[in-house]
Amino acid sequence: MSTVVTQPGQHGLVAHSDGPVVPIQTRNERPASFDAEDFGVPTGREVNWRFSPRDRLAPLFDATATDDQPGNPAVDFQIDAPEGVLGRSLGRGDSPRGEVFLPEDVTSAHAWSLCDEALYLAIPAGRELDDRVRVRMRGNGADRRSNAHIVIEARPNSKATVVLLHEGSAQFTENVELIVREGAHLTVVAVQDWTDDAIHASAHQARVDRDASLKHIVVSIGGGVVRLNPTVTLSGAGSSAELYGLSFADAGQHLENQVFLHHEGPNTRGDVLYKGALQGESARTVWIGDVLIGVGATGTNTYEANRNLVLTPGARADSIPNLEIETGQINGAGHASATGRFDDEQLFYLTSRGITELEARRLVVRGFLTEIVQKIDDVELRERLEAAIEEELRGEGGTGS
Repeated sequence: MSTVVTQPGQHGLVAHSDGPVVPIQTRNERPASFDAEDFGVPTGREVNWRFSPRDRLAPLFDATATDDQPGNPAVDFQIDAPEGVLGRSLGRGDSPRGEVFLPEDVTSAHAWSLCDEALYLAIPAGRELDDRVRVRMRGNGADRRSNAHIVIEARPNSKATVVLLHEGSAQFTENVELIVREGAHLTVVAVQDWTDDAIHASAHQARVDRDASLKHIVVSIGGGVVRLNPTVTLSGAGSSAELYGLSFADAGQHLENQVFLHHEGPNTRGDVLYKGALQGESARTVWIGDVLIGVGATGTNTYEANRNLVLTPGARADSIPNLEIETGQINGAGHASATGRFDDEQLFYLTSRGITELEARRLVVRGFLTEIVQKIDDVELRERLEAAIEEELRGEGGTGS
Protein backbone atom coordinates (compact mmCIF):
# COMPACT_ATOMS: atom_id res chain seq x y z
CA MET A 1 0.00 0.00 0.00
CA SER A 2 1.31 3.46 -0.83
CA THR A 3 2.35 5.70 1.99
CA VAL A 4 0.36 8.78 2.88
CA VAL A 5 2.09 11.49 4.92
CA THR A 6 0.19 14.66 5.71
CA GLN A 7 3.25 16.67 6.74
CA PRO A 8 6.77 16.58 5.28
CA GLY A 9 9.98 16.11 7.17
CA GLN A 10 11.01 14.22 10.24
CA HIS A 11 8.27 12.59 12.32
CA GLY A 12 7.14 14.94 15.05
CA LEU A 13 9.29 17.76 13.69
CA VAL A 14 8.71 20.66 11.34
CA ALA A 15 11.19 23.14 9.86
CA HIS A 16 10.74 26.89 10.28
CA SER A 17 12.18 29.26 7.68
CA ASP A 18 14.07 31.25 10.30
CA GLY A 19 15.63 28.50 12.34
CA PRO A 20 16.25 24.83 13.04
CA VAL A 21 13.76 22.00 13.15
CA VAL A 22 11.42 22.32 16.15
CA PRO A 23 8.82 19.94 17.61
CA ILE A 24 5.30 20.11 16.20
CA GLN A 25 2.91 21.65 18.72
CA THR A 26 -0.31 22.15 16.74
CA ARG A 27 -2.51 19.07 16.88
CA ASN A 28 -3.62 19.02 13.25
CA GLU A 29 -0.02 19.38 11.99
CA ARG A 30 1.01 15.91 13.12
CA PRO A 31 2.07 13.54 10.35
CA ALA A 32 0.02 10.50 9.42
CA SER A 33 0.92 7.41 7.43
CA PHE A 34 -0.04 3.79 6.86
CA ASP A 35 3.65 2.88 6.95
CA ALA A 36 5.13 2.43 10.44
CA GLU A 37 8.62 3.18 9.12
CA ASP A 38 7.55 6.77 8.49
CA PHE A 39 7.22 7.19 12.26
CA GLY A 40 10.11 5.16 13.63
CA VAL A 41 10.51 4.34 17.31
CA PRO A 42 9.36 7.24 19.50
CA THR A 43 12.16 9.21 21.14
CA GLY A 44 10.09 11.23 23.59
CA ARG A 45 10.68 14.48 21.73
CA GLU A 46 7.40 14.02 19.85
CA VAL A 47 4.61 15.96 21.52
CA ASN A 48 2.28 12.95 21.44
CA TRP A 49 4.82 10.67 23.21
CA ARG A 50 6.17 13.13 25.74
CA PHE A 51 4.18 11.76 28.70
CA SER A 52 4.02 8.09 27.66
CA PRO A 53 6.17 5.36 29.32
CA ARG A 54 8.03 4.37 26.16
CA ASP A 55 10.04 1.66 27.94
CA ARG A 56 6.87 -0.15 28.99
CA LEU A 57 5.23 0.33 25.59
CA ALA A 58 8.36 -0.81 23.71
CA PRO A 59 6.96 -4.27 22.80
CA LEU A 60 4.31 -2.49 20.70
CA PHE A 61 6.88 -0.52 18.69
CA ASP A 62 8.04 -3.66 16.87
CA ALA A 63 6.31 -5.11 13.83
CA THR A 64 5.29 -8.30 15.63
CA ALA A 65 2.53 -10.34 14.06
CA THR A 66 -0.42 -11.56 16.07
CA ASP A 67 0.58 -14.55 18.19
CA ASP A 68 -2.27 -16.92 17.37
CA GLN A 69 -2.00 -20.64 17.95
CA PRO A 70 -4.44 -23.30 16.72
CA GLY A 71 -7.43 -23.10 19.03
CA ASN A 72 -5.63 -20.61 21.25
CA PRO A 73 -5.66 -17.02 19.90
CA ALA A 74 -3.73 -14.30 21.66
CA VAL A 75 -7.00 -12.41 22.09
CA ASP A 76 -10.40 -14.08 21.93
CA PHE A 77 -13.22 -12.12 20.26
CA GLN A 78 -16.79 -12.79 21.33
CA ILE A 79 -19.49 -10.84 19.49
CA ASP A 80 -23.07 -10.50 20.68
CA ALA A 81 -25.20 -8.55 18.21
CA PRO A 82 -28.92 -8.25 17.51
CA GLU A 83 -30.31 -9.83 14.37
CA GLY A 84 -29.74 -7.70 11.30
CA VAL A 85 -26.40 -6.26 12.32
CA LEU A 86 -23.95 -7.03 9.55
CA GLY A 87 -20.80 -8.62 10.90
CA ARG A 88 -17.98 -9.80 8.68
CA SER A 89 -14.28 -9.23 7.99
CA LEU A 90 -12.64 -6.61 5.79
CA GLY A 91 -9.23 -6.90 4.21
CA ARG A 92 -7.07 -3.86 3.58
CA GLY A 93 -8.58 -2.10 0.58
CA ASP A 94 -12.10 -3.41 1.29
CA SER A 95 -14.59 -0.58 1.74
CA PRO A 96 -15.34 1.03 4.13
CA ARG A 97 -12.08 0.12 5.90
CA GLY A 98 -9.78 3.13 5.64
CA GLU A 99 -12.55 5.56 4.69
CA VAL A 100 -11.91 7.45 7.93
CA PHE A 101 -8.85 5.92 9.54
CA LEU A 102 -5.31 7.15 8.93
CA PRO A 103 -2.64 6.12 11.49
CA GLU A 104 -1.00 8.95 13.41
CA ASP A 105 1.66 7.01 15.30
CA VAL A 106 3.76 3.87 15.06
CA THR A 107 1.44 1.65 17.12
CA SER A 108 -1.67 2.43 15.06
CA ALA A 109 0.34 1.94 11.85
CA HIS A 110 1.39 -1.50 13.11
CA ALA A 111 -2.22 -2.36 13.96
CA TRP A 112 -3.18 -1.38 10.40
CA SER A 113 -0.48 -3.35 8.62
CA LEU A 114 -0.39 -6.42 10.87
CA CYS A 115 -4.15 -6.99 10.96
CA ASP A 116 -5.06 -8.79 7.74
CA GLU A 117 -8.79 -8.97 8.48
CA ALA A 118 -10.71 -6.19 10.23
CA LEU A 119 -13.92 -6.83 12.15
CA TYR A 120 -16.76 -4.95 10.44
CA LEU A 121 -20.04 -4.14 12.21
CA ALA A 122 -22.75 -2.26 10.28
CA ILE A 123 -25.93 -0.92 11.84
CA PRO A 124 -28.79 -1.13 9.29
CA ALA A 125 -30.08 2.16 7.86
CA GLY A 126 -33.20 3.54 9.49
CA ARG A 127 -33.16 1.03 12.34
CA GLU A 128 -32.98 1.70 16.08
CA LEU A 129 -31.47 -1.20 18.00
CA ASP A 130 -33.04 -1.96 21.37
CA ASP A 131 -30.25 -4.35 22.35
CA ARG A 132 -26.59 -3.44 22.61
CA VAL A 133 -23.88 -4.75 20.32
CA ARG A 134 -21.13 -6.20 22.53
CA VAL A 135 -17.63 -7.11 21.46
CA ARG A 136 -15.71 -8.85 24.23
CA MET A 137 -11.95 -9.16 23.75
CA ARG A 138 -10.08 -11.38 26.21
CA GLY A 139 -6.30 -11.62 26.19
CA ASN A 140 -4.70 -14.98 26.86
CA GLY A 141 -1.23 -14.02 28.07
CA ALA A 142 0.87 -10.99 28.96
CA ASP A 143 3.68 -12.19 26.67
CA ARG A 144 1.42 -12.65 23.64
CA ARG A 145 0.93 -10.01 20.93
CA SER A 146 -2.28 -9.22 19.11
CA ASN A 147 -3.24 -6.58 16.52
CA ALA A 148 -6.80 -5.59 15.67
CA HIS A 149 -8.77 -3.21 13.48
CA ILE A 150 -12.50 -2.71 14.08
CA VAL A 151 -14.81 -0.82 11.74
CA ILE A 152 -18.21 0.30 13.04
CA GLU A 153 -20.56 1.93 10.55
CA ALA A 154 -23.85 3.48 11.64
CA ARG A 155 -25.76 3.76 8.40
CA PRO A 156 -28.11 6.70 7.70
CA ASN A 157 -30.78 7.39 10.33
CA SER A 158 -29.81 4.41 12.48
CA LYS A 159 -29.34 4.35 16.25
CA ALA A 160 -27.25 1.89 18.26
CA THR A 161 -24.92 1.36 21.20
CA VAL A 162 -21.72 -0.68 20.81
CA VAL A 163 -19.71 -1.83 23.83
CA LEU A 164 -16.06 -2.82 23.42
CA LEU A 165 -14.87 -4.74 26.49
CA HIS A 166 -11.20 -5.62 27.06
CA GLU A 167 -10.26 -8.25 29.65
CA GLY A 168 -7.44 -10.65 30.49
CA SER A 169 -3.92 -9.76 29.43
CA ALA A 170 -2.00 -9.25 26.21
CA GLN A 171 0.25 -6.89 24.29
CA PHE A 172 -2.51 -5.34 22.21
CA THR A 173 -2.46 -2.73 19.45
CA GLU A 174 -5.92 -1.76 18.25
CA ASN A 175 -7.57 0.59 15.78
CA VAL A 176 -11.26 1.46 15.97
CA GLU A 177 -12.78 3.20 12.95
CA LEU A 178 -16.19 4.84 13.44
CA ILE A 179 -18.33 6.07 10.56
CA VAL A 180 -21.54 7.85 11.58
CA ARG A 181 -23.61 8.48 8.47
CA GLU A 182 -26.16 11.24 7.94
CA GLY A 183 -28.84 11.38 10.64
CA ALA A 184 -27.39 8.41 12.58
CA HIS A 185 -26.86 8.32 16.34
CA LEU A 186 -24.11 6.06 17.62
CA THR A 187 -22.90 5.40 21.16
CA VAL A 188 -19.58 3.60 21.66
CA VAL A 189 -18.36 2.54 25.10
CA ALA A 190 -14.78 1.25 25.35
CA VAL A 191 -13.96 -0.45 28.67
CA GLN A 192 -10.38 -1.36 29.58
CA ASP A 193 -10.65 -3.88 32.42
CA TRP A 194 -7.38 -5.71 31.78
CA THR A 195 -5.26 -7.41 34.41
CA ASP A 196 -2.34 -5.37 35.71
CA ASP A 197 0.28 -6.80 33.31
CA ALA A 198 -1.52 -5.89 30.06
CA ILE A 199 -0.14 -3.34 27.58
CA HIS A 200 -2.72 -1.69 25.34
CA ALA A 201 -2.36 1.05 22.72
CA SER A 202 -5.53 1.98 20.87
CA ALA A 203 -6.49 4.68 18.38
CA HIS A 204 -10.15 5.52 17.78
CA GLN A 205 -10.96 7.69 14.76
CA ALA A 206 -14.48 8.84 13.89
CA ARG A 207 -16.25 10.95 11.32
CA VAL A 208 -19.72 12.30 12.06
CA ASP A 209 -21.82 13.36 9.08
CA ARG A 210 -24.70 15.81 8.66
CA ASP A 211 -27.24 15.92 11.55
CA ALA A 212 -25.63 12.83 13.10
CA SER A 213 -24.29 12.37 16.62
CA LEU A 214 -21.66 10.31 18.42
CA LYS A 215 -21.44 9.62 22.13
CA HIS A 216 -18.02 8.15 22.86
CA ILE A 217 -17.19 6.91 26.37
CA VAL A 218 -13.81 5.58 27.53
CA VAL A 219 -13.51 3.74 30.86
CA SER A 220 -10.02 2.61 31.91
CA ILE A 221 -9.70 0.80 35.24
CA GLY A 222 -7.36 -2.07 34.41
CA GLY A 223 -4.07 -2.69 32.64
CA GLY A 224 -0.44 -1.91 33.35
CA VAL A 225 -0.27 0.67 30.54
CA VAL A 226 -3.33 1.78 28.59
CA ARG A 227 -2.95 4.49 25.95
CA LEU A 228 -6.22 5.24 24.15
CA ASN A 229 -6.47 8.19 21.78
CA PRO A 230 -9.88 9.19 20.37
CA THR A 231 -10.08 11.50 17.34
CA VAL A 232 -13.49 12.76 16.20
CA THR A 233 -14.18 14.94 13.16
CA LEU A 234 -17.54 16.70 13.01
CA SER A 235 -17.65 17.02 9.25
CA GLY A 236 -21.36 17.43 8.60
CA ALA A 237 -23.51 20.46 9.26
CA GLY A 238 -25.42 20.13 12.53
CA SER A 239 -23.38 17.16 13.74
CA SER A 240 -22.47 16.70 17.41
CA ALA A 241 -20.20 14.70 19.69
CA GLU A 242 -20.16 13.93 23.39
CA LEU A 243 -16.78 12.57 24.49
CA TYR A 244 -16.60 11.27 28.04
CA GLY A 245 -13.95 9.38 29.95
CA LEU A 246 -13.25 7.84 33.34
CA SER A 247 -10.01 6.41 34.68
CA PHE A 248 -9.03 4.99 38.06
CA ALA A 249 -5.29 4.37 38.36
CA ASP A 250 -3.72 2.25 41.09
CA ALA A 251 -0.07 1.90 42.05
CA GLY A 252 2.09 1.25 38.98
CA GLN A 253 -0.67 1.85 36.45
CA HIS A 254 -0.35 4.34 33.60
CA LEU A 255 -3.68 5.31 32.02
CA GLU A 256 -3.54 7.82 29.18
CA ASN A 257 -5.96 9.53 26.81
CA GLN A 258 -5.18 12.03 24.05
CA VAL A 259 -8.46 13.41 22.73
CA PHE A 260 -8.88 15.39 19.52
CA LEU A 261 -12.21 16.96 18.55
CA HIS A 262 -12.18 18.68 15.14
CA HIS A 263 -15.12 20.94 14.31
CA GLU A 264 -15.10 21.02 10.52
CA GLY A 265 -18.72 21.63 9.44
CA PRO A 266 -21.00 24.52 10.40
CA ASN A 267 -23.29 24.57 13.43
CA THR A 268 -21.60 21.66 15.18
CA ARG A 269 -21.65 20.96 18.91
CA GLY A 270 -19.09 19.29 21.15
CA ASP A 271 -18.90 18.35 24.82
CA VAL A 272 -15.76 16.75 26.26
CA LEU A 273 -15.51 15.68 29.91
CA TYR A 274 -12.88 13.27 31.28
CA LYS A 275 -12.45 12.46 34.97
CA GLY A 276 -9.68 10.56 36.70
CA ALA A 277 -9.01 9.23 40.21
CA LEU A 278 -5.56 8.08 41.33
CA GLN A 279 -4.29 6.19 44.35
CA GLY A 280 -1.03 4.46 45.22
CA GLU A 281 2.65 5.07 44.63
CA SER A 282 3.46 5.87 40.99
CA ALA A 283 -0.17 5.78 39.85
CA ARG A 284 -0.27 7.97 36.74
CA THR A 285 -2.88 9.41 34.43
CA VAL A 286 -2.33 11.57 31.37
CA TRP A 287 -5.01 13.55 29.56
CA ILE A 288 -4.32 15.78 26.58
CA GLY A 289 -7.39 17.37 25.05
CA ASP A 290 -7.27 19.21 21.74
CA VAL A 291 -10.22 21.01 20.18
CA LEU A 292 -9.85 22.57 16.72
CA ILE A 293 -12.53 24.84 15.30
CA GLY A 294 -11.85 25.01 11.59
CA VAL A 295 -12.33 27.86 9.16
CA GLY A 296 -15.69 26.50 7.97
CA ALA A 297 -17.00 25.62 11.43
CA THR A 298 -19.17 28.71 11.88
CA GLY A 299 -21.80 28.52 14.60
CA THR A 300 -19.75 26.06 16.68
CA ASN A 301 -20.55 25.53 20.35
CA THR A 302 -17.95 23.44 22.21
CA TYR A 303 -16.44 22.89 25.64
CA GLU A 304 -13.83 20.53 27.04
CA ALA A 305 -12.88 19.78 30.63
CA ASN A 306 -10.68 17.40 32.60
CA ARG A 307 -10.98 16.83 36.35
CA ASN A 308 -8.63 14.69 38.46
CA LEU A 309 -8.84 13.60 42.08
CA VAL A 310 -5.53 12.52 43.66
CA LEU A 311 -6.26 10.25 46.62
CA THR A 312 -2.79 9.42 47.95
CA PRO A 313 0.75 10.82 47.90
CA GLY A 314 2.97 9.57 45.07
CA ALA A 315 0.21 9.63 42.43
CA ARG A 316 0.46 12.04 39.49
CA ALA A 317 -2.04 13.42 36.99
CA ASP A 318 -0.98 15.38 33.90
CA SER A 319 -3.70 17.42 32.23
CA ILE A 320 -3.25 19.62 29.16
CA PRO A 321 -6.27 21.22 27.41
CA ASN A 322 -5.72 22.99 24.09
CA LEU A 323 -8.15 25.04 22.01
CA GLU A 324 -7.52 26.32 18.46
CA ILE A 325 -10.02 28.62 16.76
CA GLU A 326 -9.70 29.51 13.07
CA THR A 327 -12.95 31.45 12.70
CA GLY A 328 -14.48 34.21 14.78
CA GLN A 329 -18.05 33.26 13.88
CA ILE A 330 -18.77 30.81 16.71
CA ASN A 331 -21.44 30.59 19.39
CA GLY A 332 -19.13 29.54 22.18
CA ALA A 333 -15.92 27.70 23.07
CA GLY A 334 -14.02 27.01 26.25
CA HIS A 335 -11.83 24.60 28.15
CA ALA A 336 -10.90 23.84 31.74
CA SER A 337 -8.65 21.58 33.78
CA ALA A 338 -8.38 20.92 37.51
CA THR A 339 -6.37 18.48 39.63
CA GLY A 340 -6.63 18.33 43.39
CA ARG A 341 -7.08 16.32 46.55
CA PHE A 342 -10.16 15.83 48.69
CA ASP A 343 -12.31 18.86 49.37
CA ASP A 344 -11.98 19.45 53.12
CA GLU A 345 -15.33 21.21 53.24
CA GLN A 346 -17.09 18.18 51.75
CA LEU A 347 -15.38 15.87 54.22
CA PHE A 348 -16.25 18.15 57.14
CA TYR A 349 -19.89 18.33 56.07
CA LEU A 350 -20.19 14.54 55.87
CA THR A 351 -18.29 13.73 59.08
CA SER A 352 -20.28 16.35 61.01
CA ARG A 353 -23.36 14.31 60.20
CA GLY A 354 -22.08 11.12 61.73
CA ILE A 355 -20.39 9.56 58.69
CA THR A 356 -16.95 8.14 59.34
CA GLU A 357 -14.04 9.80 57.55
CA LEU A 358 -13.31 6.59 55.61
CA GLU A 359 -16.86 6.30 54.33
CA ALA A 360 -16.98 10.04 53.66
CA ARG A 361 -13.93 9.74 51.42
CA ARG A 362 -15.53 6.87 49.54
CA LEU A 363 -18.72 8.88 49.05
CA VAL A 364 -16.76 11.81 47.64
CA VAL A 365 -14.97 9.57 45.11
CA ARG A 366 -18.17 7.79 44.12
CA GLY A 367 -19.90 11.09 43.55
CA PHE A 368 -16.96 12.42 41.56
CA LEU A 369 -16.88 9.46 39.14
CA THR A 370 -20.60 8.68 39.00
CA GLU A 371 -21.22 11.60 36.64
CA ILE A 372 -19.43 9.67 33.90
CA VAL A 373 -20.80 6.22 34.79
CA GLN A 374 -24.37 7.52 34.64
CA LYS A 375 -23.88 8.56 31.01
CA ILE A 376 -23.76 4.86 30.08
CA ASP A 377 -27.27 3.63 29.25
CA ASP A 378 -26.35 -0.06 29.50
CA VAL A 379 -27.61 -0.94 33.00
CA GLU A 380 -25.65 -4.18 33.27
CA LEU A 381 -22.41 -2.47 32.30
CA ARG A 382 -23.09 0.48 34.56
CA GLU A 383 -23.57 -1.83 37.56
CA ARG A 384 -20.39 -3.70 36.70
CA LEU A 385 -18.39 -0.46 36.61
CA GLU A 386 -19.87 0.76 39.87
CA ALA A 387 -18.79 -2.52 41.48
CA ALA A 388 -15.31 -2.16 39.98
CA ILE A 389 -15.00 1.35 41.43
CA GLU A 390 -16.00 0.01 44.84
CA GLU A 391 -13.29 -2.63 44.51
CA GLU A 392 -10.72 0.02 43.63
CA LEU A 393 -11.75 2.07 46.68
CA ARG A 394 -11.07 -0.92 48.91
CA GLY A 395 -7.63 -1.38 47.36
CA GLU A 396 -4.43 -1.22 49.29
CA GLY A 397 -3.07 2.29 49.69
CA GLY A 398 -6.33 3.91 48.72
CA THR A 399 -9.33 5.20 50.64
CA GLY A 400 -10.18 1.73 51.83
CA SER A 401 -8.54 -0.25 54.61
